[in-house]
Amino acid sequence: MNADLILFNGRFTTVDRENPHASAVAISDGRFVAVGNDAQAMALRGANTHVIDLKGRCVIPGLNDSHLHLIRGGLNYNLELRWEGVPSLADALRMLKAQAERTPTPQWVRVVGGWNEFQFAEKRMPTLDELNQAAPDTPVFVLHLYDRALLNRAALRVAGYTRDTPNPPGGEIVRDRNGEPTGMLVARPNAMILYATLAKGPTLPLEYQVNSTRQFMRELNRLGLTSAIDAGGGFQNYPDDYAVIEQLAKDQQLTVRIAYNLFTQKPKQELTDFKNWTSSVTLHQGDDYLRHNGAGEMLVFSAADFEDFLEPRPDLAQSMEAELEPVVRHLVEQRWPFRLHATYDESISRMLDVFERVNRDIPFNGLPWFFDHAETITPKNIERVRALGGGIAIQDRMAFQGEYFVERYGAKAAEATPPIKRMLAEGIAVGAGTDATRVSSYNPWTSLYWMVSGRTVGGLSLHEEGLPRLTALELFTHGSAWFSSEQGKKGQIKVGQLADVAALSADFFSVDEEAIKWIESVLTVVGGKVVYAAGDFSSLGPASVPVLPDWSPVTNVPGHWRPSAPLQAQAHQCSGPCAVHSHSHERARLSKVPVSDFQGFWGAFGCSCFAF
Repeated sequence: MNADLILFNGRFTTVDRENPHASAVAISDGRFVAVGNDAQAMALRGANTHVIDLKGRCVIPGLNDSHLHLIRGGLNYNLELRWEGVPSLADALRMLKAQAERTPTPQWVRVVGGWNEFQFAEKRMPTLDELNQAAPDTPVFVLHLYDRALLNRAALRVAGYTRDTPNPPGGEIVRDRNGEPTGMLVARPNAMILYATLAKGPTLPLEYQVNSTRQFMRELNRLGLTSAIDAGGGFQNYPDDYAVIEQLAKDQQLTVRIAYNLFTQKPKQELTDFKNWTSSVTLHQGDDYLRHNGAGEMLVFSAADFEDFLEPRPDLAQSMEAELEPVVRHLVEQRWPFRLHATYDESISRMLDVFERVNRDIPFNGLPWFFDHAETITPKNIERVRALGGGIAIQDRMAFQGEYFVERYGAKAAEATPPIKRMLAEGIAVGAGTDATRVSSYNPWTSLYWMVSGRTVGGLSLHEEGLPRLTALELFTHGSAWFSSEQGKKGQIKVGQLADVAALSADFFSVDEEAIKWIESVLTVVGGKVVYAAGDFSSLGPASVPVLPDWSPVTNVPGHWRPSAPLQAQAHQCSGPCAVHSHSHERARLSKVPVSDFQGFWGAFGCSCFAF
């Protein structure tokens, strides 16, 4: 056998306990055929084998996000200005102003997640006056977690919100003393007002949606992500909104493997949706790049308890059990795996009552099912999940809402939110993810930082001791594979498994905890093919695709804020100080990264401190 690709001189952490470390792998037909030392891999070298020297890099299995809204996020990625990791509100507002000046009518500037005020040096949100000053004429929509959205005056006009607009069910249009909308929308008790308002904005044409999805996948590849389980989402209708991802799959342009769940969009008609889908969609239809994965995360609207820790815990409707049971009963009868969004233990108790009742009549008998989130689940209910053969997909929402959770429930409660160690001790399946792109960041390293350090993005310590780094990595690789019924197929660097790996910019297992946040991939391989390469490996990767449209925020803000220059340009330092320059030195001091590595990015936003 001759290998198609050999990667050698690396430091592989395989997540395979029988063979935990290696220096080289050989890949053929998209799968690992040798995992061991350099000599073992090189024995499979042929005349046409592509050989890459990893130069001692730390290499891990490709990361797998167990809960990512990739399909919806891809359709909108090129429309969104991302504030993930941006170090100050002043910087964020500068970015917003620059984008507003570039955005043509009738498009909006949208900031839709991945940030909170605690990450900023100022430790506060933007004011409505600041948004109006930054963008007096271009509509601006800024989403803050699941609790509120800020609209400037231009956005209020195009959204049609006036003094005569009634508050929608479950939301509040905040008004001034004269009854005029201020621009603040509050989700109480759910986020429908936020999603419905965002849906009023213009969409991209099909050609640009294709480009947008490719840009998003490239950004995920840059961060070492090679697989994701798509949890559906509000305003993501099947099959209409899946046309782009299916076209990319048909054209063999997917660089992230996607298993997708079907998410009902019709309150009180959920059972009809799932009956239609189970009769028209074959379970697991597709291939290793795009495949169906079952039902959820929305099964019935009455079972959704949004995790807005600024508000009291919502009580689910009394009708929840009566509406949820026939849907679950139908899915179990059809042997369709399912997932269900659940934040609070009180909700989980009632949902488990339904599951146990169905199980008595129609045994689950190994059917994969799981809760998403489960922040406050108790040991008793963890045991009930285990008894039914279920799993729990955890996300890093506490990294973004930990301060609010502590304020409402106390620091002691936050120590076990979610109780990952107890879940693992009970032996149930646990997979890690982000729940991006709204509210949370899609950056898996933010999530891994939170799991390992126990700290929020704002630096608040929630746990005295986080997870061991290997355990956290297992949850983001091998652990997540269970949630798409692909355990044994991917998630480990192991002979026979899909050949997905990421060589990292720094050693995840030895860098300071604060530096985990800034790790990215320098070489990402999916199915034995290089899909992303940077730095010393940049000549090995595919060329980037030009961003469409050219006014897209992604042309100037290419994804999550990063300390190194994304434009591969040389920056020269100015002679005078500025806020960004000062922050770069402070950030470098805290993370022990050379200050020069933090400077180039801001030149893209016209910072006077740097020139290109």
